[in-house]
Amino acid sequence: MFITFEGTEGSGKTTQIKPLAEFLSLRGYNVLTTREPGGTQIGDQIRAILLQKENTAMEWRTEILLFQASRAQLVEQLIRPHLKSGGVVLCDRYADSTLAYQGYGYQRDLQALREIIHFATRGLKPDLTILLDLDVEDGLSRRARGGNVNRLDAYELEFHRRVRAGYLELARAEPDRWVILDSRQPLDQIQQQIQQVLLARLEKTV
Repeated sequence: MFITFEGTEGSGKTTQIKPLAEFLSLRGYNVLTTREPGGTQIGDQIRAILLQKENTAMEWRTEILLFQASRAQLVEQLIRPHLKSGGVVLCDRYADSTLAYQGYGYQRDLQALREIIHFATRGLKPDLTILLDLDVEDGLSRRARGGNVNRLDAYELEFHRRVRAGYLELARAEPDRWVILDSRQPLDQIQQQIQQVLLARLEKTV
């Protein structure tokens, strides 16, 4: 089963994945955790270019193609082999991030982006996507307090609002795949909700 985590900056995706992986491993699942961009040696090099704050001159087409290059490497090197072996994959961001950020955020052609994504992934889609939803002001404040600010965080507030609205629209379009959780809740409460959702889905696949 392929499970992805999405959300705007500071929504808590990374925080929730580690305890979830431990929870599933204790129940006998073979779990792979990974992230985007990155996850492989090649992908991590691309990640450094994408997130470096000094790369303000990066053209939007360059950014989109770099994300897809990292994604293609991750899918073929790690995700597909793990799924083929019967394992569970937990991925911190995936293709929906491109649609939300570069599509809705930059207001670029969604259909063109979907075609590029399909080429990079050979059509691999998640079985389940968890959207941790949070007001963008709160999320950016969390990031700033943590001192972990990257190039994308520095975009204007309206850009991040479009990204959040994009995520919610994507979720409405595929309600069977998406589960929306309120990221303002206590961390342990969110984790419990995620565990309940995943166990119910995993039991159906057995």
